[in-house]
Amino acid sequence: MENQTVAQKLEALVKLQSIDTKLDELKKLRGDLPDEVQDLEDEMVGYNTRLQRHQTELKDIEDNIKKSKEAAKEAEKLIKKYAEQQKNVRNNREFDAITKEVELQELEIQICEKKVKEGKDLTAAKKAEIEKTEALIEERKAHLELKKKELSEILGESEEEERKLLAEREKAVKKIEDKAILKHYDRLRGSLSNGLAVVRVVRGAAEGCNIVIPPQKIAEIREKKKIVIDEHSGRILADVDMESLDESDKPKKAGAAPAPTTRRRKTVE
Repeated sequence: MENQTVAQKLEALVKLQSIDTKLDELKKLRGDLPDEVQDLEDEMVGYNTRLQRHQTELKDIEDNIKKSKEAAKEAEKLIKKYAEQQKNVRNNREFDAITKEVELQELEIQICEKKVKEGKDLTAAKKAEIEKTEALIEERKAHLELKKKELSEILGESEEEERKLLAEREKAVKKIEDKAILKHYDRLRGSLSNGLAVVRVVRGAAEGCNIVIPPQKIAEIREKKKIVIDEHSGRILADVDMESLDESDKPKKAGAAPAPTTRRRKTVE
């Protein structure tokens, strides 16, 4: 059951907004560094994955070169074997058959030598890609370390303050009994670029959006009998800066002469 008065609710909301504004300022102080660090780390993962792929492909190429060389050596052995067999042939048909086998092995050697040459070209190209990727990794790694150092320094300066503010925020949230208005506050903060969900009326306009507030609304805000929401921005209008109001809109002191009945209220276009 809610026991808070409207004034107490507004006071609690103003306190929460003040804490959240300070937390926002800390985030601004860090700037885009956390995102930059994350992007660089993701980039490093991509480069390392690329490097591993190149290294795997290089190994496959080298394995294929080795197989082609072994196949060429095997073909050379067979040619020598067939040459010995030709010395002992008994007819032309056997001689021609062995000659054909020799020619096939010679062709196999040519194919293997071509594969070896192509493999060497691929090896050179792949090694160049690996060197390029390794250079990129070293460059991005140095950049990442620099950004991490910058972020660490900023975090070191603001970490304690942030912990304190988060603890204060937790207490401030517990003091707001009206969970519906708290939900509205959180939702509104998430949708506003400046994060100002609870504002004052200054010089007749809502802070954060400068939308002019009608005098009747200003009077309701000052009375604090109900929570007033700006119909345009959804912001919670918590208070009125009396110093910034026109003299004609300020409340009269006790005993002051009544205002002329013919006074016209200034309208806002």
